[in-house]
Amino acid sequence: MAGGYGTRLQGFLGDGPKALLRVAGRPIVDYTFERLGEIQEIEHVIISTNLRFQQHFRKWLESSPRMQSEIIADDSFSEEEKPGAIASLARMISKIDSSCLVIAGDNLFTSSLKPMLRAFKDTSSTLVALYDVKDRELAKQYSTVTLDARGRILDFREKPAEPDTSLTGTGIYLFPKRALDRTKTYLIEAADRDNLGRYIGWLCKQEPVYGHILGGHWWDIGTIDQYNEANQTMQELAIQPNSMSTDYIKHY
Repeated sequence: MAGGYGTRLQGFLGDGPKALLRVAGRPIVDYTFERLGEIQEIEHVIISTNLRFQQHFRKWLESSPRMQSEIIADDSFSEEEKPGAIASLARMISKIDSSCLVIAGDNLFTSSLKPMLRAFKDTSSTLVALYDVKDRELAKQYSTVTLDARGRILDFREKPAEPDTSLTGTGIYLFPKRALDRTKTYLIEAADRDNLGRYIGWLCKQEPVYGHILGGHWWDIGTIDQYNEANQTMQELAIQPNSMSTDYIKHY
Protein backbone atom coordinates (compact mmCIF):
# COMPACT_ATOMS: atom_id res chain seq x y z
CA MET A 1 0.00 0.00 0.00
CA ALA A 2 1.88 3.05 -1.29
CA GLY A 3 -0.81 5.56 -2.17
CA GLY A 4 -0.01 8.19 0.45
CA TYR A 5 1.69 11.51 -0.24
CA GLY A 6 3.96 11.65 2.82
CA THR A 7 2.65 15.05 3.97
CA ARG A 8 4.68 14.97 7.21
CA LEU A 9 7.87 14.36 5.22
CA GLN A 10 7.20 16.48 2.14
CA GLY A 11 10.18 18.79 2.56
CA PHE A 12 12.38 15.74 3.10
CA LEU A 13 11.03 13.48 0.37
CA GLY A 14 10.98 15.84 -2.58
CA ASP A 15 8.66 14.64 -5.34
CA GLY A 16 8.63 10.96 -4.52
CA PRO A 17 6.82 8.30 -2.45
CA LYS A 18 7.90 7.25 1.03
CA ALA A 19 8.27 3.62 -0.07
CA LEU A 20 11.18 4.67 -2.31
CA LEU A 21 12.91 6.71 0.39
CA ARG A 22 16.42 5.32 0.84
CA VAL A 23 17.38 3.85 4.19
CA ALA A 24 21.01 2.73 4.52
CA GLY A 25 21.36 3.32 0.78
CA ARG A 26 18.35 1.26 -0.34
CA PRO A 27 14.65 2.08 -0.92
CA ILE A 28 12.31 0.93 1.84
CA VAL A 29 10.42 -1.18 -0.69
CA ASP A 30 13.63 -3.16 -1.39
CA TYR A 31 13.58 -4.47 2.17
CA THR A 32 9.88 -5.34 1.87
CA PHE A 33 10.44 -7.33 -1.32
CA GLU A 34 13.30 -9.21 0.36
CA ARG A 35 10.88 -10.39 2.99
CA LEU A 36 8.27 -11.29 0.39
CA GLY A 37 10.87 -13.30 -1.51
CA GLU A 38 11.25 -15.62 1.49
CA ILE A 39 7.63 -16.76 1.27
CA GLN A 40 7.00 -19.39 -1.41
CA GLU A 41 3.23 -19.08 -1.13
CA ILE A 42 3.21 -15.54 -2.52
CA GLU A 43 2.08 -15.76 -6.14
CA HIS A 44 1.69 -12.13 -7.13
CA VAL A 45 2.43 -8.67 -5.73
CA ILE A 46 0.34 -5.54 -6.31
CA ILE A 47 1.86 -2.14 -5.61
CA SER A 48 -1.08 0.16 -4.89
CA THR A 49 -0.14 3.79 -5.51
CA ASN A 50 -1.45 6.95 -7.18
CA LEU A 51 -1.15 8.68 -10.55
CA ARG A 52 1.61 11.01 -9.35
CA PHE A 53 3.89 8.21 -8.15
CA GLN A 54 3.10 5.30 -10.47
CA GLN A 55 5.97 6.15 -12.82
CA HIS A 56 8.42 6.23 -9.90
CA PHE A 57 7.52 2.62 -9.11
CA ARG A 58 7.66 1.58 -12.77
CA LYS A 59 11.23 2.86 -12.98
CA TRP A 60 12.12 1.04 -9.77
CA LEU A 61 10.70 -2.25 -11.07
CA GLU A 62 12.48 -1.85 -14.40
CA SER A 63 15.81 -1.16 -12.74
CA SER A 64 15.52 -4.11 -10.36
CA PRO A 65 13.24 -6.90 -11.65
CA ARG A 66 11.28 -8.61 -8.88
CA MET A 67 8.80 -11.42 -8.47
CA GLN A 68 5.64 -11.15 -10.57
CA SER A 69 4.36 -7.68 -9.76
CA GLU A 70 1.98 -5.08 -11.11
CA ILE A 71 1.24 -1.46 -10.28
CA ILE A 72 -2.32 -0.26 -9.75
CA ALA A 73 -2.84 3.49 -9.40
CA ASP A 74 -5.87 5.26 -7.98
CA ASP A 75 -7.15 8.41 -9.70
CA SER A 76 -5.44 10.94 -7.44
CA PHE A 77 -2.61 13.42 -7.89
CA SER A 78 -2.76 14.94 -4.39
CA GLU A 79 -3.50 14.20 -0.72
CA GLU A 80 -6.92 15.87 -1.04
CA GLU A 81 -7.93 13.62 -3.94
CA LYS A 82 -6.75 10.22 -2.68
CA PRO A 83 -9.48 7.64 -1.96
CA GLY A 84 -7.73 6.21 1.13
CA ALA A 85 -6.02 2.87 1.82
CA ILE A 86 -9.19 0.95 2.73
CA ALA A 87 -11.06 2.22 -0.30
CA SER A 88 -8.08 1.33 -2.52
CA LEU A 89 -7.96 -2.16 -1.03
CA ALA A 90 -11.69 -2.63 -1.58
CA ARG A 91 -11.30 -1.63 -5.23
CA MET A 92 -8.68 -4.35 -5.74
CA ILE A 93 -10.78 -7.18 -4.33
CA SER A 94 -11.84 -8.33 -7.80
CA LYS A 95 -8.16 -9.07 -8.53
CA ILE A 96 -7.69 -11.07 -5.33
CA ASP A 97 -9.24 -14.53 -5.10
CA SER A 98 -7.34 -15.88 -2.08
CA SER A 99 -5.83 -14.81 1.22
CA CYS A 100 -3.78 -11.63 1.03
CA LEU A 101 -0.75 -10.19 2.81
CA VAL A 102 -1.05 -6.39 3.06
CA ILE A 103 1.96 -4.23 3.97
CA ALA A 104 1.94 -0.46 4.35
CA GLY A 105 4.64 0.98 2.10
CA ASP A 106 6.28 3.04 4.87
CA ASN A 107 6.85 0.03 7.14
CA LEU A 108 10.47 -1.06 7.54
CA PHE A 109 11.13 -4.27 9.46
CA THR A 110 13.86 -6.89 9.81
CA SER A 111 11.82 -9.86 11.06
CA SER A 112 10.97 -12.73 8.73
CA LEU A 113 7.25 -13.09 8.02
CA LYS A 114 7.39 -16.88 7.73
CA PRO A 115 6.41 -17.48 11.40
CA MET A 116 3.47 -15.09 10.91
CA LEU A 117 2.32 -17.10 7.89
CA ARG A 118 2.45 -20.32 9.93
CA ALA A 119 0.32 -18.69 12.63
CA PHE A 120 -2.14 -17.51 9.98
CA LYS A 121 -2.54 -21.06 8.68
CA ASP A 122 -3.26 -22.25 12.23
CA THR A 123 -6.03 -19.69 12.89
CA SER A 124 -7.50 -19.16 9.37
CA SER A 125 -8.35 -15.69 10.67
CA THR A 126 -7.10 -12.16 10.12
CA LEU A 127 -3.65 -11.75 11.66
CA VAL A 128 -2.02 -8.43 12.54
CA ALA A 129 1.74 -8.09 13.02
CA LEU A 130 2.44 -6.44 16.37
CA TYR A 131 5.56 -4.86 17.81
CA ASP A 132 6.50 -3.88 21.34
CA VAL A 133 7.91 -0.33 21.14
CA LYS A 134 8.74 -0.59 24.87
CA ASP A 135 7.65 2.99 25.48
CA ARG A 136 4.06 3.95 26.31
CA GLU A 137 4.70 7.56 25.37
CA LEU A 138 5.82 6.44 21.91
CA ALA A 139 2.83 4.08 21.71
CA LYS A 140 0.56 7.14 21.62
CA GLN A 141 1.59 7.57 17.97
CA TYR A 142 0.29 4.14 16.99
CA SER A 143 -2.53 1.72 17.74
CA THR A 144 -2.23 -0.24 20.98
CA VAL A 145 -3.31 -3.84 21.27
CA THR A 146 -4.49 -6.10 24.08
CA LEU A 147 -4.41 -9.88 23.55
CA ASP A 148 -5.96 -12.82 25.34
CA ALA A 149 -4.00 -15.96 26.25
CA ARG A 150 -4.55 -17.44 22.76
CA GLY A 151 -3.38 -14.33 20.96
CA ARG A 152 -6.83 -13.07 19.98
CA ILE A 153 -7.08 -9.28 19.88
CA LEU A 154 -9.44 -8.06 22.61
CA ASP A 155 -8.87 -4.34 22.19
CA PHE A 156 -7.39 -2.33 19.31
CA ARG A 157 -7.16 1.40 20.13
CA GLU A 158 -6.01 3.96 17.59
CA LYS A 159 -3.55 6.54 19.00
CA PRO A 160 -4.78 6.40 22.63
CA ALA A 161 -4.17 9.41 24.84
CA GLU A 162 -3.16 7.17 27.76
CA PRO A 163 -1.90 3.78 26.54
CA ASP A 164 -2.01 0.91 29.02
CA THR A 165 0.46 -1.12 26.94
CA SER A 166 3.43 -0.56 24.65
CA LEU A 167 2.36 -3.38 22.30
CA THR A 168 1.37 -1.71 19.04
CA GLY A 169 -0.14 -2.68 15.71
CA THR A 170 2.03 -2.40 12.61
CA GLY A 171 0.98 -1.86 9.01
CA ILE A 172 1.35 -5.58 8.24
CA TYR A 173 -1.74 -7.77 7.92
CA LEU A 174 -2.75 -11.22 6.69
CA PHE A 175 -6.37 -11.29 5.55
CA PRO A 176 -8.48 -14.29 4.58
CA LYS A 177 -10.70 -13.57 1.60
CA ARG A 178 -13.79 -13.07 3.78
CA ALA A 179 -12.10 -10.23 5.70
CA LEU A 180 -11.16 -8.52 2.44
CA ASP A 181 -14.78 -8.75 1.31
CA ARG A 182 -15.89 -7.05 4.55
CA THR A 183 -14.06 -3.84 3.54
CA LYS A 184 -17.03 -2.94 1.35
CA THR A 185 -19.39 -3.17 4.32
CA TYR A 186 -16.99 -1.16 6.45
CA LEU A 187 -16.87 1.65 3.88
CA ILE A 188 -20.66 1.93 4.04
CA GLU A 189 -20.76 2.01 7.85
CA ALA A 190 -17.65 4.07 8.67
CA ALA A 191 -16.43 7.53 7.70
CA ASP A 192 -12.68 6.72 7.75
CA ARG A 193 -11.63 5.36 4.34
CA ASP A 194 -7.87 5.55 4.92
CA ASN A 195 -6.75 4.13 8.26
CA LEU A 196 -6.38 0.35 8.16
CA GLY A 197 -6.00 0.34 11.94
CA ARG A 198 -9.57 1.60 12.29
CA TYR A 199 -10.73 -1.17 9.97
CA ILE A 200 -9.00 -3.72 12.23
CA GLY A 201 -10.74 -2.23 15.28
CA TRP A 202 -14.07 -2.61 13.50
CA LEU A 203 -13.26 -6.10 12.21
CA CYS A 204 -12.43 -7.32 15.74
CA LYS A 205 -16.11 -6.80 16.59
CA GLN A 206 -17.26 -8.84 13.60
CA GLU A 207 -15.02 -11.91 13.80
CA PRO A 208 -11.89 -13.23 15.57
CA VAL A 209 -8.71 -11.30 14.78
CA TYR A 210 -5.34 -12.43 16.12
CA GLY A 211 -1.98 -10.78 16.74
CA HIS A 212 1.53 -11.99 15.95
CA ILE A 213 4.44 -10.28 17.70
CA LEU A 214 7.44 -9.51 15.48
CA GLY A 215 11.02 -9.66 16.66
CA GLY A 216 13.94 -7.71 15.26
CA HIS A 217 13.41 -4.05 14.41
CA TRP A 218 10.35 -2.23 13.06
CA TRP A 219 9.66 1.39 12.12
CA ASP A 220 6.74 3.28 10.67
CA ILE A 221 8.65 5.92 8.69
CA GLY A 222 6.32 8.82 9.38
CA THR A 223 8.64 11.50 10.74
CA ILE A 224 12.21 12.64 10.16
CA ASP A 225 13.19 11.38 13.64
CA GLN A 226 11.89 7.89 12.82
CA TYR A 227 13.69 7.97 9.49
CA ASN A 228 16.99 9.00 11.10
CA GLU A 229 16.70 6.25 13.73
CA ALA A 230 15.92 3.62 11.09
CA ASN A 231 18.73 4.81 8.82
CA GLN A 232 21.31 4.68 11.59
CA THR A 233 20.22 1.24 12.84
CA MET A 234 20.11 -0.29 9.36
CA GLN A 235 23.56 1.08 8.57
CA GLU A 236 24.88 -0.49 11.77
CA LEU A 237 23.25 -3.83 10.94
CA ALA A 238 24.75 -3.78 7.46
CA ILE A 239 28.32 -3.35 8.74
CA GLN A 240 27.95 -5.50 11.87
CA PRO A 241 26.35 -8.75 10.62
CA ASN A 242 26.85 -10.51 13.95
CA SER A 243 24.16 -8.24 15.40
CA MET A 244 21.56 -9.38 12.87
CA SER A 245 19.13 -12.27 13.00
CA THR A 246 20.23 -15.36 11.05
CA ASP A 247 17.61 -14.96 8.34
CA TYR A 248 18.59 -11.31 7.86
CA ILE A 249 22.32 -11.99 7.43
CA LYS A 250 21.85 -14.00 4.24
CA HIS A 251 20.61 -10.95 2.35
CA TYR A 252 23.92 -9.12 2.75
